[in-house]
Amino acid sequence: MNNQDRIELNELNKESNGGTELTTRNLFHRLSSDELDGVQIITARVRDLDPNRIKIYHLHDLAGDPEAAHLQDPTSRARFQKLVFSSNWQYQQYRDYLGVPYSNHSTVIETGVEPIPLVDKPKDKIRLIYTSTPHRGLEILVPGPKWQGRDEAYKPIFDRMKEHPQINYHGWTDQETVRAAYQRAHIFAYPCIWPETSCRSLIEAMSAGCLAVHPNFSALADTSGGLTVQYDGDHEDQNLHANIFAHTLMYAIENIQNNDITNMMSFVKAYADTRFGWDSVIPKWKGLIASLKEQHRDLIQGTTQS
Repeated sequence: MNNQDRIELNELNKESNGGTELTTRNLFHRLSSDELDGVQIITARVRDLDPNRIKIYHLHDLAGDPEAAHLQDPTSRARFQKLVFSSNWQYQQYRDYLGVPYSNHSTVIETGVEPIPLVDKPKDKIRLIYTSTPHRGLEILVPGPKWQGRDEAYKPIFDRMKEHPQINYHGWTDQETVRAAYQRAHIFAYPCIWPETSCRSLIEAMSAGCLAVHPNFSALADTSGGLTVQYDGDHEDQNLHANIFAHTLMYAIENIQNNDITNMMSFVKAYADTRFGWDSVIPKWKGLIASLKEQHRDLIQGTTQS
């Protein structure tokens, strides 16, 4: 069986190609068939559980997501041999809001990424890049009418970007195009208003040597390791947030224009690749699976203890 065929699909993720899905596909690609035998990795949404497999619940959602509410119940938590969180901030949220205990039943394994080769950045102009979904902060980066919803609701902002002579709008595109765009960019401009449980786009930007500008919000501060340009945002006043972001962004631009930050960005890349590169992340998964198989031999053999 192809390992990709083992991925648990549901009505919400079967057509999706977001960060969660990319992470899951890469994880299954890097685990062997033998390692996946007897193991059920459930990504974010719980549907059908196999009683004869070790069940690892890989969480990506916020603690307030309705799909996660069942974890308030100890009986529901006990259905899984391990809860795997994507960041320390996310794990803390589940402890605070859902009462998930701080115990060996849970662990944190960082979001894995394929490092992006560092190349010389263009010197003709300072290029900014935004790669996340629009509802996470695009309307602050590109001012326009305040819209609720996604896709069609953001059409006026998309149209404005298409018409702007200094904005290259790629729309929804493939991962290789995104990776190449990171290499050409100098600044990852991310005025985030969404509580990220981890942030794949931030990690990839750092790996590509981009100076990231973002608020100290949710898992972003943890993910960045303090190696980015952070600011105190404001979710009650969008205009105030936009002004704070603009001033912080100008500081970052002037820093690049007036200083040689090559060594600093090389260090940032080394940090991102060392902490989040698959070479570091996949051994944690392999170790976890091996340990669980050792602990739960009777389960995967379809037997019960007497």
